[in-house]
Order: sequence, then structure tokens, then C-alpha cells
Amino acid sequence: MKSLLLLAAIGLAAAEDGLNAWLRYPRLQGANRYYKQLPSSIIVLNSTKGLPVYTAGQELVHGFDSIFGKQVAIENQQLHRPGHGHGLSDTEAIVATVGAYAEENPGAADRLPKLVDDGFYLSISSGNVLILGQNERGVLYGAFHYLSRLAQGDVSDFTLTSNPDAPIRWVNQWDNMKDGGTHGSIERGYGGDSIFFWDGVVRQDLTRAGQYARLLASIGINAVVVNNVNADPTTLTSENMDGLARIANVFRPYGVQLGVSLNFASPQTFGGLSTFDPLEPIVEDWWQNITDNLYRRIPDMAGYLVKANSEGQPGPMTYNRTLADGANMFARTLKPHGGIILFRAFVYDHRTLNQTLDWKADRANAAVHYFDGLDDKFDDNVVIQIKYGPIDFQVREPVSPLFSHLRKTGTAIELQISQEYLGQQAHLVYLAPMWRELLDFDFRVDNQPSVVSNILNGKRFGQRRGGYAGVVNVGHNTTWLGSHLAMSNLYAYGKMAWNPSTSPISALQEWTKLTFSSDRKVLEVITTLSLSSWPAYESYTGNLGIQTLTDILLGHYGPNPASQDGNPWGQWTRADADSLGMDRTVWNGTGFAGQYPPAIASQYEHPSTTPDNLLLWFHHVPYTHRLHSGKTVIQHFYDAHHAGAATAQSFVTLWKTLKGRIDPERYEHILFRLVYQAGHALVWRDSITTFYHNKSGIADEQGRTHKYRIEAEDMTLSGYQIYSVSPFEAASGAKCIVTSSNTTTGTASTILKDVKTGKYDIAVNYYDMALGNSTWELFLDNRLVGKWKGDLEYELGKAPSPYVDGQTATRKTFYGVKVNKGSELKIVGRPDGEEPAPVDYVSVLPEGVVD
Repeated sequence: MKSLLLLAAIGLAAAEDGLNAWLRYPRLQGANRYYKQLPSSIIVLNSTKGLPVYTAGQELVHGFDSIFGKQVAIENQQLHRPGHGHGLSDTEAIVATVGAYAEENPGAADRLPKLVDDGFYLSISSGNVLILGQNERGVLYGAFHYLSRLAQGDVSDFTLTSNPDAPIRWVNQWDNMKDGGTHGSIERGYGGDSIFFWDGVVRQDLTRAGQYARLLASIGINAVVVNNVNADPTTLTSENMDGLARIANVFRPYGVQLGVSLNFASPQTFGGLSTFDPLEPIVEDWWQNITDNLYRRIPDMAGYLVKANSEGQPGPMTYNRTLADGANMFARTLKPHGGIILFRAFVYDHRTLNQTLDWKADRANAAVHYFDGLDDKFDDNVVIQIKYGPIDFQVREPVSPLFSHLRKTGTAIELQISQEYLGQQAHLVYLAPMWRELLDFDFRVDNQPSVVSNILNGKRFGQRRGGYAGVVNVGHNTTWLGSHLAMSNLYAYGKMAWNPSTSPISALQEWTKLTFSSDRKVLEVITTLSLSSWPAYESYTGNLGIQTLTDILLGHYGPNPASQDGNPWGQWTRADADSLGMDRTVWNGTGFAGQYPPAIASQYEHPSTTPDNLLLWFHHVPYTHRLHSGKTVIQHFYDAHHAGAATAQSFVTLWKTLKGRIDPERYEHILFRLVYQAGHALVWRDSITTFYHNKSGIADEQGRTHKYRIEAEDMTLSGYQIYSVSPFEAASGAKCIVTSSNTTTGTASTILKDVKTGKYDIAVNYYDMALGNSTWELFLDNRLVGKWKGDLEYELGKAPSPYVDGQTATRKTFYGVKVNKGSELKIVGRPDGEEPAPVDYVSVLPEGVVD
């Protein structure tokens, strides 16, 4: 009978910083009662210290001790008798590769299910456990799966054969060799500095790198590309090659291989050659020498990742060579070592994109255009890494049509765990439901079932290599990604890369049990929050396929819909006074819809058959165009942005119901971020609805107003002056107030003559710029209500901004404040550095009301 243990509250009051993530292994309540359902010894066959089978044994020892308080020793590396060992008075866990187990027990191999590389077999029966892997990595995966069950309180008998769906289950880290510059230590990283590099070299202390490998192995990830795709050629110095070998050494016990990103022009910029033409023998010889040197240091290196001819990066097309010419050069250098190259399909020339001069110009067309005619030209150890959508990690995109064009070349889907366009871990967005839609999408190639997951695993077109590449970008923050809840995305990524049919709900709830507890209330709240988060974020940022209406020219974070047009990056909406959306039809637009197989192309060609959630991706329509729901496009914008922001407000209330059920450190950390998200969702709501109201001239049918709002520019000012904000929609009324100098204290006051005496929530919307740490004080009748500091750039980890704009706009709320009719409300702002203590407005709200 299945035995589910109650997870203990032991240590609940103790602080937890998130470093152990889902591998916390907290002690179970009454655990010693279940000792008989656990092994009393561990037998590990043919283990070598520093390799995964040995690690598997050590993980079991640690897990039994941590979860149950049971000391289980590893005994000699021989079975007590031929066979499993069931029936002995003492129970045992046997840990081995299939080959080692069959050598000890020759008749066993015929009775075991078929495993592929990295696959494992797990059998639990009356306290005896058999963990077998097709290779060493598979053994470790089986051990982690068993421990996951125990950590969730399940000691029941169980049998499982588990094989990975695809061989490539990699993560990409966009870590830079140095801090500073445009993107800091990690490009699009929001969890602190690189765990691999500092000051141009590999870190001496790689403790966190080993911990990262352990986390990744526990979810089936088998390789990490450790450096940025915008690669620094100095990664290839002898010193740094030695450093890469040290990283590989701390990865190896967990079966995680190391991959390296390369800068295509390195032979010239770093090697001193006059060219980096991939068809020049001296260039290939140079790369062969580099590759050989790396493999001498790292014999199990996974291979390379290359970004070429994209966003100003060099590549083979610099010399009028094809992308296949470039990829195959690297493939040939890797072939003798068994390595593979992931060659990114993110190829476009932003210098040629001009929507004013060319109506048909469209960045979405680039991937299929540049790979056209090359499908049979790539060597067999080349895999094309394709972003899930044709643009760039947007909140909603159609699946890239390139997956349906490459039928002879292996492909890997590039997903982004790091939320570059999706709130940068300052907003909760659980991404697994999005990935589920992408992986289930059916291209109907040749009118046959052609779902994305079966293209990646090779079943549809018969390729041997393919799979998954997730851009993760963990950092030195103890939460890894900057947010505890964001780690659910990394966990789900690993589980879905192993088995793409994994339910987003099951992955989430498993992660929740391991990360927090099996408390029913905790499961309910985190499930509700997480499953609501992607729809809410899409609703208050950019819906109907318009893309995430973020500031494309700066940090990809806050709202700035005007930046989506006229930019050189091809992320356009073509919004004007009458209409918006990209016409990507064949008959009148950019022709992008025609890149899909006929059954899909015909669906996207017409507004009436295009799903509403992709309407503006494929069609340029009037604001008054009616959706399938019956609403006009513009009214849908108004309603969705209000509804999404309202959902974000509910996150705070829901989370507060978990006080006392989550340890204080993590509870407060998550609450802080959810409160911030609730405030910033209002910034998004107001910015987008104001912008499109201004653009279209069409009013919101609901007549929604901000009746509780007091504009800062309408208050009595001393030391403050009125400032016109750009973009205008980033401020209520297009204006805010800033101190008249960087040394002047500003005061803004008003008499609350229309406010009845009672209790209110008082919200102050202000701007926290990355130029200093201003302080603000809120007074009522000279009574201090609260004081706060502008230091979110240190707290959130999101991309910083030096401007008064939608990226820095935020809110501070004081709850249950006693207000008398006729009271004087006063804000005192003290600038710091170059930050002039900006204030947008104040809202005096009836308790529980949000404006």
C-alpha cells in the first residue's frame, strides 16, 4: 500500500536562502518509522570517484540521512549473491550501469527493459532498490528520481523505465568574461554575477559551478555552454582553456558536459590571421588546433555553440559563404573528438531592415530565408538551434516555421528560462504552459502529423540528433535566478526536455513539494499563482500577438510601445491612428505566413481563421476590427490590460495566506517581489491603454477613470519642479515632479478636502532610477506615515535604467492609514547622486481598492 509521509514542519522557522533549490531534502516527520521501507545498505558497482556512478552512491547516502536521519553505508562493490538480493533479511540498494550489473548477474540483462543513452531503470520493492543506467549519467538520474520520490514523502513500491526523449538537453549561459559594459557580468541575467568568470578569467572558486551541475543533473540536463553566445575571443587563451578544464572537472561528477561559445572572427581578432573565411585552409587549421587543445584538456567536452551573422556578429556571410560553410568548418574540427556544434538560426541583418522604405521588410522572414536551400548541406554533427518564435522570446509568438523546413538536419529548440522580455524575474511568469503549447504545435508537414516535439526528437524526419537548449543565466545570488519562484521554470524545463509530454501542472506541483512543502494550502496557492501568471503578464503587457510592448531600445523591461516602431531591430507593430499589427500575409504583406506548410499557411493568411491571440502578428487591422469574441481590438486592449493588472493585484493577497507556512526569509522575499509586480502591472496597464487611446482617439467603453489619483504636478511644490516625461505614457498626465537640483530637498503638498475621515490605503507612484538612492517621506498633518529609499536596482536584479520612464516607474503603498477630512498630505523627496527623487502621483484609496 502506498505510504505518503507528512512533510515535517521541523526547521520551518529557520531561514532558507534558496541555494539548495529543489534539493533541500528536509527531514520527514516520524521518518524513523519507515526505516524498514528503506535499504539498509548501498552496493555501488564499478564506481570511480569523480564520475556519476560514484556520485549516485554519495547522493543516496546524503539523501537517506537528510530526509530520514538514517545512516546507510556503501558496502563492497560486489553483490551478496547472484541476482538482485531481494529476500535477504537486510534490504539493499544496488546502483550500477546495465553493463556492470549484467557482468555480476549474467542472466539479468535479458530481463531488463531497453534503455537508451542516459536512460534509467528504477525498481523499489519492500525496501530493496535497484537503480540501473544505460550509462553512468543514467545511473545518477535514476538515483535523483528515487530521492525525489522520497523527498516528496513517497516510500511505496514502484517500477519505472525512463528514457530521455531527445539526446540534446543543454543549457546556455550568457556569461561574459568581465563585468561592466552594456550587459554586465551576464547578458540578460538577473540573478547576480557569473558563477564562472570574473575579471577576464575563470574564477578560482568554482563551488557554485559544482552546485549548479548538481541541480541540473537532478532534472536530466547533460551539458552547459558556459559563456555568452556573443563570445569573447579571449575565452580561448591558454589560461582560460585551463580554467574551462577546471569547470569541466567540477561538472564531471554529475555527468554534465561543458560546451563553449565561439566568436567566428577569432582567427583574425585573436589569432592574428588576416582572415576568418571558413573556406580558407589556414582558418580551419587554426580552429582545429584550438579544438584539439580544448579536448586535450577536456576529453568529454560536448562541443560548440556559434552565433554568426546576427546583430553585428561576424560570420561566414562576411565572405559570401553560406551558413553551412561556417557550421561545417567547426563540425569537421569536432568530428574526431565526437563533439557536436549547435549553430544558431538567430540570423538577421538589422542594417537592412527599414519599414518605411520597404513594406515587405520583416525580420521574421530571416531564418527561413538564410537557411533556404541548405538543409542537405550540413554535416551530421551539426544541429541548428532555433528560437521558439521568429522574433525574440516574446510573450506570444507563432512557432518558428524553420522547424518544418529542416528535414535532413537536426534541430534544437531554444527556450529562455531567463525572462528577458517577460519581467526579468521581477514579475512572476511560469513559462511551462507556453512551452507546452509550442511543443504540441502541429505543422502538418505534407499533411501528416508533425508536432514540434517529434521534430526535435527525430521521430518525424528521422534525424539522430536534436533536442533542447535553454537560456538560463543563473548567477551568484543564492536564489540562482534572482527569484525563488522563477526556479520553477528551470525545473520544468529539465523535466519537459526529458519528457515533453510532462504536464506543466505536475512539474509545478512536484517542484513546489520539493522546494517548499507538501502542505495542501501551499500547493494550492503556488499552483494558482503560477498558472495565472503567464496569461496575466500577456494581458497587461502585449496581447493579440502584438508582442511584448516593452522598451526594445533599452533593457527590454518596462512599457514603451512607441519604441516598437521605427527601431532598426525589426520588432515592429506598425501602429498608426487607424490601425495596427504586422501584415505578414502572402497576398498583401511580408509573405511570412507562406513560410508555413500549406495547411498552416492558409489558416494564418486570413483574419477570420487566425486565432485571436496571434491576430496582430499576422494582420494589420483597424482598431475597430471585431475579434471572434465580438469585442473590437481596441476595447480588448483596454479590457485585457485592466484584467491582467487586476490579476497581479490578487497575487499579493493570495501569497499572504501562506504566512507561517513558508519559512520567513523566502516568504518575505517572494512577497516583496509580488508587491512590486502588482505596482508595476499598473504602470504597464496605464502606459499601454494611454498610448493606444492617444494613438486611436477611441475611448474605453467602460469609462474607467482614476478618481482617487492626485497628480504630483497639481500639488503645491517647493524645491520640486514639473518635468515632462518621455515617453509621455510613462507618467499619469504625461508629467511628474523632480527636485530642482541634485542637492535640493523637494516638498509636494495638498489638502485632502474631498476625502472623508476614515482609513485608507495611500499609494505613491514614483521613479527609482539607477542613478542614486533618493529617499522619500510621506506625511499627514506633519505625522510621518512612512519613509522609503530608491534602491530597487539592488533588490530586483532587473535591467537598470537611468531615465524617468516605464522601466523605473514603481509604487509604494501604506495600508490602513487614518486620514481626516482636510488633512494636509505632504511628500518630501531628497535626491541622491543624479536621481532627483521623482514622483508621479498619489492615490488615497478606500481600503482594498486599487486605482
